[in-house]
Amino acid sequence: MSGQVVFLGGLGRSGTTLLERLLGELPGAVPLGEVVHLWARGVLGDEPCGCGARFAACPFWSLIGARAFGGWQDALAERVLHLRRRIDRTRRIPRIAHPDLAEYVTAYRKVYESVPGAQVVIDSSKHASLAHCLAAGGLPVSVIQVVRDPRAVAHSWRRSVARPEDGAPMTRWGATRTSFHWTAQNLALDLLARRGAQVTRVRYEDLVADPRATLTTLATRLGLTPTLDFLDGTTARLTTSHTVSGNPMRFTTGQIQLTRDDSWRSALPRRHQSLVAALTWPLRSQYGYRGETA
Repeated sequence: MSGQVVFLGGLGRSGTTLLERLLGELPGAVPLGEVVHLWARGVLGDEPCGCGARFAACPFWSLIGARAFGGWQDALAERVLHLRRRIDRTRRIPRIAHPDLAEYVTAYRKVYESVPGAQVVIDSSKHASLAHCLAAGGLPVSVIQVVRDPRAVAHSWRRSVARPEDGAPMTRWGATRTSFHWTAQNLALDLLARRGAQVTRVRYEDLVADPRATLTTLATRLGLTPTLDFLDGTTARLTTSHTVSGNPMRFTTGQIQLTRDDSWRSALPRRHQSLVAALTWPLRSQYGYRGETA
């Protein structure tokens, strides 16, 4: 591949979309959103791109489809989704090999290779299983593992938030389920590093506390020029991006304030804080999140 693929991994509500938007402002970096949902939400569902246009009407994605597959086709999307159900599963990570793995990875490779003007392509799909598939399928990928205090993540998953695409409520999880998924995803990404993949861990809290330092370090590791003229202290200026799926902030443009969201300390019930703290230890402690409750 001529460009580098950067995969943002971690459990949802951990700050991956924010990091993707910030990295996407670097010269040569092109954010794609959650490519794992391209097939269902983009090709089949025709949901809006981050630019506001419907997927089928977006010139950016139309060009990628034409370059990669001669145009987007429902049959292609359905085939990739079928393969995903068979191959791309968290429970399969210990033995990710599959006879159809090459076909599945090739679909993603063609998307990445068809992005115009990209030195670095950013996929914020999050799912550790997809990162394992890409690596096992021979696609050189740099993984950024985004972690956040699991108590903050649990609070975010409890919130009722409407999807801007269709107004439907986003999925909600309880504290126990969030804790297990937080642990599973991060352990899987740690395993990927032990298998020899390039994995860089970034904490959400460090990103918002000193975005310039975090982004400079990441840009240097990715071979990008750390031009951060879109950043003024903890204020960032975001331009339009063509992200196919992700957190509602993928539609945000203009200035945003990078402030740490610690609302969980008062809004997440103490019993839930204690439960999450217990279920995510010792990994939580390993990542620097100590203390039982607020």
